Amino acid sequence: MNKSDLKPACVFEHFAKINQIPRPSKREEKMIAYLKEFGESRGLETIVDATGNVLIRKGATSGYENKDTVILQSHMDMVCEKLVDIEFDFDNDPIQTYVDGEWLCAKGTTLGADDGIGCAIELAILDSNDLEHGPIECVFTRDEETGLTGAEGMEPGFMTGNMLINLDSEDEGQIFISCAGGRTTFAKFAFNREKAPADHFFMSASIKGLVGGHSGDDINKKRANAIKILARFLYIVQEKFGVRLAKFNAGKLHNAIPRDGKVVFAVPAQAKEEVRAAWNVFTTNIEEEFHVTEHSMQFAMESADAEPVIPVEKSTKIIQALQAIDNGIFAMCQDEALAWMVETSSNVASVETTDNAISVVASQRSNVMSALDNQAFTIKALFQLAGAEVTQGDGYPAWKMNPDSKLTALAVETYRKLFNKEPKVLGIHAGLECGLFSEKYPNLDMVSFGPTLRGVHSPDERLHIPTVEMVWNHLLEILKNVPVKE
Repeated sequence: MNKSDLKPACVFEHFAKINQIPRPSKREEKMIAYLKEFGESRGLETIVDATGNVLIRKGATSGYENKDTVILQSHMDMVCEKLVDIEFDFDNDPIQTYVDGEWLCAKGTTLGADDGIGCAIELAILDSNDLEHGPIECVFTRDEETGLTGAEGMEPGFMTGNMLINLDSEDEGQIFISCAGGRTTFAKFAFNREKAPADHFFMSASIKGLVGGHSGDDINKKRANAIKILARFLYIVQEKFGVRLAKFNAGKLHNAIPRDGKVVFAVPAQAKEEVRAAWNVFTTNIEEEFHVTEHSMQFAMESADAEPVIPVEKSTKIIQALQAIDNGIFAMCQDEALAWMVETSSNVASVETTDNAISVVASQRSNVMSALDNQAFTIKALFQLAGAEVTQGDGYPAWKMNPDSKLTALAVETYRKLFNKEPKVLGIHAGLECGLFSEKYPNLDMVSFGPTLRGVHSPDERLHIPTVEMVWNHLLEILKNVPVKE
């Protein structure tokens, strides 16, 4: 398969145009301008709200004027991750794509299909003149990936439809009807550095090549976390030899499992060879521990230049906190029908060192809001005990299942008719903007689905090409069969 074979061509043409437009989270101005010009140049009512969300309205085709208005919704921003050894400027450079069998991939970066492919589907519908549908509102929200601030800032009344199809899911054949809520914890350890200690040997330890992935969708896949691995080693060395920590840097995004990281530290000079030996044993054990999920991890240990260090009392607490912090699944769903689904989890996402502080970001998720509070408070208490300054955002709510959803029934019925098989109707452990929409529009009937993506939030992100046409056909069938207004 090559790029000329991509179907539906109208969707992939719009996706190619989108990937020429830089759109990092919180810096979507170029994408907002593109969407505004797109709608206005086609004579479609186009609104940009104070937050930067874009809504483009398209009237019904002949014979469908009495249908209920359907909202199609995607987020315009993308996660900006790249391989550590390539040069790429996400604020200016276009995403470079290539076809690998049945998959569309990017060269060394995230692909932007999360959620650029949803945006492309919406633009293709807006641009088409031969489709059958009632009134449509295409909504493009900003900054979904780093806090859902676009959906959070949307004023009630911006959207007017009664049904909403979110195009931000990642497994074709799965229709999502609920999602987890989430909260992010920020911990800051402030300090004044001390001179490099005498009679100590400086070294660095690093890891790269981990699979990483989405901290909600992939938290149950036993993938290694670069922060936790490096913290484990520092804790072992600290307990046996003592450690003077200088730097700890790993991870970048609050909603991604960190793929790489590096620490710089000093140990008593007479212990350096024992530390090297301990590293070799440790990395061998880690490779065995994660042999099923991690096939490309790379470890390195090198000597390093002496530099000022963090006071020993502070660095001891930092290492202890990173060793102790919950990471991964905390609880599975208690309902028997959903026993396969993660209920509550936490991901330690990034550690960053500056001249006078180490900052840690961890994200908590749960489909049960009281359990989310408990997990967030657990992480907060841990950092407080370690002496950090801790803040937590308000987070975002879970989206509760609507057992009387007409849209869910329609989505299932049309899928069955098209493909002669049953779709899976599920909840998802990741956060979706539907949770925030459900607060602002309590009567809104919603579902979420999309084509198959893998490796999201990492440079391994890829889009399964045949599923785009399946989602396109499914969506068009839903739009043709939307009920008339009551």
